[in-house]
Order: sequence, then C-alpha cells, then structure tokens
Amino acid sequence: MVENTTANTTSNEKIWTKDFALICMANFFIFLGFQMTLPTIPLFVQHLGGSDQLIGVITGIFTFSALLLRPYAGHALESRGRQFVYMIGLAIFVISVGSYAIIASIAFLFVMRVIQGVGWGFSTTATGTIATDLIPPKRRGEGMGYFGLSGNLALAFGPALGLTLAGKISFTQLFLICSALGVVALVLSSQIRYKKVEQSSHKTVTVKFDIFEKSAIQPSVLLFFITVTFGGIASFLPLYTAEEGIGGIEIYFLVYALFLMVSRTFAGRLYDKKGHLLVFLPGTLMILSAMILLVWLPNSLVLYIAAALYGLGFGSVQPALQAWSVDKAPSNRKGMANATFFSFFDLGVGVGAMAFGQIASAFGYSFIYLTAGASVFVSMLLYIILVVNSTRKTT
Repeated sequence: MVENTTANTTSNEKIWTKDFALICMANFFIFLGFQMTLPTIPLFVQHLGGSDQLIGVITGIFTFSALLLRPYAGHALESRGRQFVYMIGLAIFVISVGSYAIIASIAFLFVMRVIQGVGWGFSTTATGTIATDLIPPKRRGEGMGYFGLSGNLALAFGPALGLTLAGKISFTQLFLICSALGVVALVLSSQIRYKKVEQSSHKTVTVKFDIFEKSAIQPSVLLFFITVTFGGIASFLPLYTAEEGIGGIEIYFLVYALFLMVSRTFAGRLYDKKGHLLVFLPGTLMILSAMILLVWLPNSLVLYIAAALYGLGFGSVQPALQAWSVDKAPSNRKGMANATFFSFFDLGVGVGAMAFGQIASAFGYSFIYLTAGASVFVSMLLYIILVVNSTRKTT
C-alpha cells in the first residue's frame, strides 16, 4: 500500500512481477463482476418493463458518465497517485452494482448506472496506467497483451455465467455476487506497491481545460469507430438471437473470449516488433467480417464463427491501439494518455448502445450490425489516410 520510487523497476525487462500479477488478478475480478452485468442489464431493464430504446439509454449512460470523469481521473493519477484513484473507483463500483439488488424502478437504475460509470471510469483509467508503470517500455505491447488477458479471462466466463445465473437465481442475488467480486478486487489492489508519480516542475492555470493527451488522439479516434460495435453486441445480441430463435448466446461469449485470448499471445509481440501497420488492418478486417456474419445470422454455427472473428480482431487491435496511445506520451502524461484512450472507448460503446436502441426499434436488430460494420469501415479508411499522410511527411 506504500507508494515507492524504487519498487517495480523495469531495468531487468521482466514483465511478470508480484505487483503485475496482483494488478492482473484485481483486474480479473472487477471485470468478472462487470462482464456478468453486461448481458444481464438489458434483461433486467426488460424485467422492469423497459423498451429497446430504454435498454440503449440505460446501457449508454453508463459509458457517458465514465467518459466525463476520465479526464479528471487522468489528472488525479498524476497528482493524487495511482492507488487513490484506483481504490476510489473500485469502491464506487462495488456500492453502485450492489445497489442494483434493491432497485425496483428504471429511474433509480438510471441514476445508479451513472454512478457506476463514475467508478468504472476511475478504476479502468487507473488500472491501465498502473499496468503501464509495471511493464518495461520495450515490452509494452507484449505486456499490455498479457494484462488484457486478465480482462479476457473474465470475459470468457462473465457473460455466460451472468446469463446462466439470471435463469436460475433472482436479479437481487446476481447483483450481490457481482458486487462481492469487486470487493475481492479491492482486497487484492490494497497489496500492490504503487509507483510514485513524477510531479510536473510547474503549475498551469489552464489545467481545467486539459482533458486529452494530444499524442493519444489518433489511435483513440480509430478505437471509437471500432468500439461502436461493442455497444451493439453487449446490449442487443442476446435479444437478437432470442428473436431469431438461435440458441447458444452463452457459447458465443465464451468463443469470443477464447479467441480474444489467443490473439493476445501474438498480437502484442507483433506490435512491438513491427508496429501497428501489421496489426490494425488485419484485425479490423476480421471485425468487419464478424459484423457481416451477424447481419446474415442463419444459425448458431455462423454465430460462433462471428464470435471467433470478432475475438481475434478486437483482441489484436485494442492492445495495439492502447500501446500506441501510451508510447508517444511524456512520462508524466501516461495517465492522461490512458484516460484519453478509454474516453474514446467509452464514447464508442455509449454512442453505439444509444443509437442502436433507436435503430432496433425502427428497423430491427439485424440493422444494428450493418451500421456497426459501416463504422468499422470508417475506422479502416481513417487509418489508411493517417498512414499515407505519415508516409508523405517522412519522404
């Protein structure tokens, strides 16, 4: 629990230290609690009498509140320290998710989703920065890939476990279990030796306007158009498959997570050696293919193929873009770089969830994935433009 200037040195280029293992385990448990709620919140909204539009709003507002708090979290990481931000975020998450157990109205759920977003914004901005502190710079792509596995393991079990439990126990019991998993993350995180942050040599009167790290803008914008797809999958895929009479949605999330983990074993190292050029376009092409399959979706086999493609694609692209966001940032701006990255992540999920709620109501669920595929295609075009312009500047 002590901030230490000498702890966690990366001079020996070692990734797997005790503190790195602790942050990975804490990340696993908080993500497990979160992933269990992801596909069950839409079912809970339906249980409370909500429509598709309300499902989109309830899902999306969570990410927007996280988005608004991330810039503050980024500054607090550099001024108040990693531990303060992380522990506060985890505590807010635990309380808000636990409150779902007593919710009986959509209005109350809306308020607590906003509060949960605050906790999520603090905790996930902090945990990515803590992991960055602990990983040797020359192995950052590989290390972030390993760190991402902790969230992927939670994804492998969380949605399927949440959906299974939702059919066997009450929502009250389900959300209390999710909250308890956050408590486990709190206990583990209290054992980490946190790196002491570097303080800036001067103060600026315009800090309140400093909400982004400029060096992270390009990869974060690309991420935005990709995570729009996540809003459609997390919020509406269980409802879409049920409407189509296609079983196996729990297996979808398991297959997705397994292939996500497979991608983490090689994509990070490929980024470290070759850069983002050999990671981004192949990854986004797989995501685009997954969206096309979901538009078609004739049976469970196609659903599982889409899961595999989406897992491989997203698992390759996300850590590469995060490493790209952090690599260019000054040493005392790593927290803001992570805040910028996750702000655009949240914005994409939130915009997707809210827009797709309207699209589902007007045109049906399949149009969600047609729109999501178009968003991925925009990201690919923007990336090509960035690469072409960068090549021109260097020639």
